Amino acid sequence: MGKYTRWAALAFCAATLSAGTGSAEAQVANAPDGGPSLVNPGPKASPAAKAQYRANRARRRTVRSARSFAGADSAAAAADVQGSSATPPGLPPGTLDLGNGISMILNYTGEFAANPSGGIRQGSDYTGQIVFGLDADLGRLAGIDGGAVHTIVTQRHGRSLSQDYIGNNTSVQEVYGGGQTAHLTVLSYEQKLFDNRLDVEVGRLLANPPFLASPLYCNFQNNGTCGAPKSAFKLTNFTYWPIASWGGHAKAWVNDKVFVHAGVYEVNPRNQRDDRNGIDWSTNGATGVVIPVEVGYSTNFGNDPLPRNYGIGAIIDRSDYSDPVLDVRRGPRLFSGLDDLTRFGRSAVYARFDQMVWRPDPNGIQGLTLFGVALGATGGRQTQDFFLEGGAVLTGTFPGRPYDTLGAVFVMEKLSSLGAANIRAARASYGLSSRNVDTLQTILELSYGIQLTPAVRLMPNLQYVIDPDQTRFPFRPKPIPNAFVVGAKLSVDLFTLGGLAKGPGSL
Repeated sequence: MGKYTRWAALAFCAATLSAGTGSAEAQVANAPDGGPSLVNPGPKASPAAKAQYRANRARRRTVRSARSFAGADSAAAAADVQGSSATPPGLPPGTLDLGNGISMILNYTGEFAANPSGGIRQGSDYTGQIVFGLDADLGRLAGIDGGAVHTIVTQRHGRSLSQDYIGNNTSVQEVYGGGQTAHLTVLSYEQKLFDNRLDVEVGRLLANPPFLASPLYCNFQNNGTCGAPKSAFKLTNFTYWPIASWGGHAKAWVNDKVFVHAGVYEVNPRNQRDDRNGIDWSTNGATGVVIPVEVGYSTNFGNDPLPRNYGIGAIIDRSDYSDPVLDVRRGPRLFSGLDDLTRFGRSAVYARFDQMVWRPDPNGIQGLTLFGVALGATGGRQTQDFFLEGGAVLTGTFPGRPYDTLGAVFVMEKLSSLGAANIRAARASYGLSSRNVDTLQTILELSYGIQLTPAVRLMPNLQYVIDPDQTRFPFRPKPIPNAFVVGAKLSVDLFTLGGLAKGPGSL
C-alpha cells in the first residue's frame, strides 16, 4: 500500500495507498522515485539496473495494498521501506516471492472488543479478516514494462460490538462489515508510463484505498480512523473495502513532490448486499458513479528528512441515494414504513495531512508523525455536517523496540439537522423533549502496537465513545451512555509464520 496507486485494494489500514497519505514510515514507497531503497536509476541506467528497479517496485505493490486493509500497521512496512536488515532487499515484510514476477501475501487480522461500561448494554465481540493477495509483474512475466495485475481476496467473519452492544453507527472494530463472507476484493490491471510519472489502474476496484487511506490510520482499531475517514461513506457513495466495483484512477506526478489524482467508480448497491461475493461483474443495478479528485504534495525519506503528505480533494457523487427523512410520498418515512424517496447527486470536500516532526536517527525510520483529516458536506441531503480527525503515531517506543508503535487519535462526526431529524421526531412522538439529542459523536483511542515476532503483531487499545450516534435507534427515548471499550488487534503474516517469508526483525 504506497504512493500507492497500486493495488488499490488495500484493505483497511492496510493501505499505504495514495501518495499524499502515506505515513513517514511508508513514504519512501509512496514517492515517484521510491526513496533510498527504490531509487529510480534513470533513463541512462543499464538494462540490469532498470530491471532490478522494476522488480523491487513490483514486489512491494501486493503487500502495500493488502497490508493496509488487512489491518497491519505502519511499523511492519517501515522495515521494508528503509531497506533495513529486517527483510531481504526489495521484498516487503510477509511477502512470498515465487520468482518470475509473481508474489503473494497471506494475512490474518483478528479484533476483540468489550465495553465494560456504557452503550446500550455490556458485552464483548470478536471479528476477523483473512486477506490473500497475488501480484504479477508483467514486465518480468511478459516484457510489458510498467504493467502489473493485482488480485486480492478477503474473507470476513465474526460480530461487531458497536452493532450488538454499544448501538452506535461507527464500529470500534474496523475489519467488521461489507458482508461477513468471502469477497473478490480487487482484480485490476496497472500500467506505469512516462518513467513512472503517470500511474493508471483499471478493473474491479475500491475508491477508498487510493484516495483516503494511510498506513498511519491502522495503528488504530476504530473504523472512524482505520481504513479511511468513515464519513466519506456517509456523505457520499464512495466505494469501500472489501466491496469492489468497476472503476479506474490515474495519478500524475508534476514533479517529485506534487501530484494530481482522479478516479471514477461505479456505484452499485447490489454489490453491497451481504450475500454478494464480488464475482458478479454485471452492471445491473448500477445507479451512477462516484468521482474523487485530489491534488497533493508528498515527500519521502529519499527527498525529505522529515517526510510529509498534504492533500485537498473532492468527492463528486453522481448516483442515487436515499433521502434521510422522506418516503416515496414525501412524507416522514420513520412512521409510514414506505420505501425511501430516491435522490440523486451529493458531494463532499476534504483536506488531510501527515507530517513527521521528530526523527532521532537520520538513517532510521523511527520517529513521531502527526496526522489530521477534515471532511465536509457540500451538496445533497446530507446526514452529517462535518468530520474531523487528528492523531499522532510514535514508531520505535523504547530501546530495543524499533517496530513498536504508540498512537493516539480522536474522531468527531457531527450530525446535520437532517441526520438528527428522525431521532427528534421519534422523541416528539413520545411527548419527550428533543433538546438532549446527541449530534456530535467523538471516539478517542489510545493504542500500543507490539511486534511480538517477525510474523505476529498485537495491538491492545483503549477507546472511549462519547455521545454515541443513535441514528440506528431513533425510537430510543434517551441518549446512549458513553461507552468505554477495551480492545485488541492481532495481525499475523502467515507466510512469515510458516518460514516462507521475512518480517520485521527477521534475521
